[in-house]
Amino acid sequence: MRRWLALLVAATTSLVLIALLVPLGLLVRALAESSAVTQATAEAQSVAASVGTADADGLALTAERTSASSGHDITVFLPGGTVVGSPAPRSPAVELAARGQSLTAQTASGLEVLVAVQGLPGGTAVVRAFLGEEDLRQGVREVWLGMLVLGLALIAVGILVADRLALALTRPMTGLARVSHRLAAGDLTARATPGGPVEVQDVGLALNHLAGRISDLLAEERETAADISHRLRTPLTGLRLEAESLADPEEAVRLGSRVDALERAVSSVITDVRRRSQENASCDAAAVVAERVRFWSVLAEDQGRPMELDLPRGPLTAGVSAAELSACVDALLGNVFAHTPEGASFAVRLAPAPGGVRLEVADSGPGFPGGGEAGDPLERGRSGAGSTGLGLDIARRTAEASGGSLLLDTSPGGGAMVVVVLGAP
Repeated sequence: MRRWLALLVAATTSLVLIALLVPLGLLVRALAESSAVTQATAEAQSVAASVGTADADGLALTAERTSASSGHDITVFLPGGTVVGSPAPRSPAVELAARGQSLTAQTASGLEVLVAVQGLPGGTAVVRAFLGEEDLRQGVREVWLGMLVLGLALIAVGILVADRLALALTRPMTGLARVSHRLAAGDLTARATPGGPVEVQDVGLALNHLAGRISDLLAEERETAADISHRLRTPLTGLRLEAESLADPEEAVRLGSRVDALERAVSSVITDVRRRSQENASCDAAAVVAERVRFWSVLAEDQGRPMELDLPRGPLTAGVSAAELSACVDALLGNVFAHTPEGASFAVRLAPAPGGVRLEVADSGPGFPGGGEAGDPLERGRSGAGSTGLGLDIARRTAEASGGSLLLDTSPGGGAMVVVVLGAP
C-alpha cells in the first residue's frame, strides 16, 4: 500500500507541476524575448540620436561603443547606401524601415530591431540592432533548470509526505494482522494497540473484544468440562464397583462394558477441551491437589480406604491450568478406586522438583501388569486389567503439555505408583 500511495502522489504532483510549470516556462521565454527587444530598441534609439549630429566617423565610433557594451551588433544604414558600424546586409525589412517606419523583423538567424531616423538631408537613415538566438534566450535555460529542480524537489517532498502518511496507516494495520495471526496460532493473550485513523482504531478495539470473548468462551468450556468430569467420575467409580460385585458374570461384564464406554466419553470430552486450549496457563498445584483429594476423600471413607496426603506448606506453581491438573488428579485417583480392592490404602504426595512440580499417587493394590514397567499401561486403550487406559493417557498428556513427563513405578507397599512431573510456567 505504501508503494501505491507513493506512486499516486508522484503522478498527481507531476501532473499539477506540468500544468503549472510548462505555461510558466513559456512565459519566462516570452519575457526574456521582450526584455531583449526592449533593451535593443533603447540601444538603437541612443545611436539614432547621434545620426543627425555626428559625422560618419563619429557615428561609427558611437555604434562600435554601443555594440561593445551591449554585445549586440549595431549597424547604421545612411541615406545614399553608406553603412556604418557592424557589417550587415540590407534586408527587405531595412528597406521598409527606410520609408520611415520603425519595426522588428524576424530573420533566419535572429531578430532585427530597426529604428527609422527621418529628417536627414539625403533621406531616412535606419539604425539596426541585431539579436541572435542566444540574446533572445539569455537566462531562460537557467530559469528552466531551476524550475525543473524545484519541480523534482516538490515531487520528492510529496512522495516523502505520502510515505509518512501511508506508514501511519499501514503500521497499525500490520500490527492488527500480526495480532490476528497470533490469535490464529492459539496465543489468546495477543492484543492489538489501537492506533492510526479512527476507523483502524475501531478495528483494533473490535479485534481485542473478539479475542477477549474467545478467551472467555474457552474458559467457560474448560470449566464446564471439568465440572462435568468431576461430577461423573465418582458415580462412575461407584457404578464400576457395583458392576464388579454382581453375582452374574455375564451381567457384570455387560454392565462393565457400558461403564467403560461412558468413562471413555467423559475422558474424550476432557481431552478435546485440553486440545483446544493451548494458551500458557499456571495454577497453584497445592491448592488444586488438596481440593481434589478432599473431593475423593468422601468415597475413600465410605470404602474404608486409609488415605495419606503430603502437601507443601506454601503455594506451589505448576505450568498447567487448574482445570487440567484437576482432570489429571481425578483420572489417577479414579484408577485407584477402580483397580484396587476396597480397603486398599493410597497416598498422594506433592513436592517441588527441579524445574517444576512432582506429583506422586501410590496405592497398596496389585500394581501394574508386568511388574510395573512403563509399557502397555501408558498405551491408550491397552493398559490391561479391564481398563481403557484413558486415565493414564490424560495424566501423560497433562505432563507433556507442561513440558514434563509421566513415570510408572512400584510403591513401597508393592502396589502401583504414578509419578507426574509438571513443568514450571
